[in-house]
Amino acid sequence: MKLDAKIPQGPLAEKWSKHKFNLKLVNPANKRKYTVIVVGTGLAGASAAASLAELGYNVKAFCFQDSPRRAHSIAAQGGINGAKNYQNDGDSVYRLFYDTIKGGDYRAREANVYRLAEVSVNIIDQCVAQGVPFAREYGGLLDNRSFGGSQVSRTFYARGQTGQQLLLGAYSALNRQINLGKVTMYTRHEMMDVVTVDGEAKGIVTRDLISGAIETHAAHAVLLCTGGYGNVFYLSTNAMGCNVTAAWKAHKRGAYFANPCFTQIHPTCIPVTGDHQSKLTLMSESLRNDGRVWAPKTKELAEKLRKGEIKVTDLKEDDRDYFLERKYPAFGNLVPRDVASRNAKEIVDEGRGVGTSGIAVYLDFAESIARLGEDAVRAKYGNLFDMYQQITDENPYKQPMRIYPAVHYTMGGLWVDYNLQTTVKGLYALGEANFSDHGANRLGASALMQGLADGYFVIPYTVGDYLATVAPKPVDTSHPAFEETKKVVVERINKLLSLKGNKTVSEYHRELGHIMWEYCGMARTEEGLKKAKGLIQELKADFWKNAIVTGVNEEFNQNLENAGRVADFLELGELMIDDALDRNESCGGHFRLESQTPEGEALRDDENYAYTAAWEFKGENQPEGLHKEELVFENVKLTQRSYK
Repeated sequence: MKLDAKIPQGPLAEKWSKHKFNLKLVNPANKRKYTVIVVGTGLAGASAAASLAELGYNVKAFCFQDSPRRAHSIAAQGGINGAKNYQNDGDSVYRLFYDTIKGGDYRAREANVYRLAEVSVNIIDQCVAQGVPFAREYGGLLDNRSFGGSQVSRTFYARGQTGQQLLLGAYSALNRQINLGKVTMYTRHEMMDVVTVDGEAKGIVTRDLISGAIETHAAHAVLLCTGGYGNVFYLSTNAMGCNVTAAWKAHKRGAYFANPCFTQIHPTCIPVTGDHQSKLTLMSESLRNDGRVWAPKTKELAEKLRKGEIKVTDLKEDDRDYFLERKYPAFGNLVPRDVASRNAKEIVDEGRGVGTSGIAVYLDFAESIARLGEDAVRAKYGNLFDMYQQITDENPYKQPMRIYPAVHYTMGGLWVDYNLQTTVKGLYALGEANFSDHGANRLGASALMQGLADGYFVIPYTVGDYLATVAPKPVDTSHPAFEETKKVVVERINKLLSLKGNKTVSEYHRELGHIMWEYCGMARTEEGLKKAKGLIQELKADFWKNAIVTGVNEEFNQNLENAGRVADFLELGELMIDDALDRNESCGGHFRLESQTPEGEALRDDENYAYTAAWEFKGENQPEGLHKEELVFENVKLTQRSYK
């Protein structure tokens, strides 16, 4: 299959408006004859379901949580970007577009990124109208703060609870449609497979997580809004339930998986404390606005700190290395996440890490508290400081926070065209589930922006273009494809339940995470990736022999749920390794040690790798097929990224 991104012709700033006019429409009387399935109820899913129902479509929405408002979007902290230039500091739609392209190290589509920047201004108005309590200045105007990878203040925020407040806005819009009967909500339902008829998505198979009932649901189109796959690393900032299963099943049904090795390591997380942990805690990137990142200047001082011979407050200013400010004077602590993360790793590798483990650096607010006052800092970041103190039993108002990078976001995902349609007709992917807008590294405060852009402002137009080609006849599950797909799901469940070995599923997940973090984490080498591929293949084979899955299907069985998700992670992990091996360059979050500048920065190879890698499933235990979508840059010049 030749990849057709369906990028509109014409000037960049006119592509989206012209494209909207050229899309086919479904007349209002016919919209009520169509049913759309939305899987996932985070920002992308809730906003899409609410918007499509508002337009008149019948929507079936699914989530595996007990309520749509428990989607992981709730955990986003620092803010959402919008190019409104309220601060009059030089921002514009084009500057947000440029910062996003540059931040992603020139590995994203210009057209998609410009559209994202263009609709960002509407997202803020939409959310304000819903009552989202964004922070405001003294005069009542919406406030902004800066975020990494940008020299302007364009990030709208609600203290450190932005994701929660935005999700409550989308959730209220969704609830309104549920009450009107336009959305049927299925909670505690996990999507197990996609049903395709003649190559087009016509429904899904789900498992009721309470009763174990395997159900089929039909629709004229299916939207996957199921988030990212960061939990392939086991320890990440994602909620424990976050998984790749929905996207992976779609991949096996013909949807290409794009850039799987592009994963983001967030620089500002509470460090690992031991093997007892099942997840990591994010400290918002917004803290780098007023907090200064530093480490001891010498190994000797770091060692004394680790042994407890001196306290951090004993270190004089001359003993501190504010390494981001030293190396990147133009951006300082607000360099993009991939740059900040790699620099923290270098400090630890040099032996200058802090904390009892030695795997941390400091984030210090002493200067800001002295300049602004503790009350001002508390007003901006109070809930984040409280969270840090509850987890570490350290007071960040009195001593620096300890931070270290952790897996956070995945830029890779299902390949989609400009309309957000995958390579399977009628199957769409929104938000973090697709690959489309961030290239090799996502700028902070852009995840919430993309999820809401896709759900509120893109899919309501583009899904109609497909539905207009489908007869508005009622859909049901009588087609043989539904029973066949259901049979595949049941067979897999029975296969998992037949595993009566001596090793828990969580042990396999943790082992996979160790392999991925060690060899496909912040730094990658050809030798390490090849070793990792072998290790994952061995682990996968062992899983299907020696794992233990207890209980039965016809009950609330989290062991079974977890087993299915880990089995998919094992397959995804191997594809991530293949993708990282194939991309013999460094770009953004994908850092190959063989490809770096003399200063240790990511060195791209634009001649050979300026493309999106889209992988096609070829069958169980078969090598995947690589398709390349060449990236064309007509509006920005490909240059070596510099934040100095």
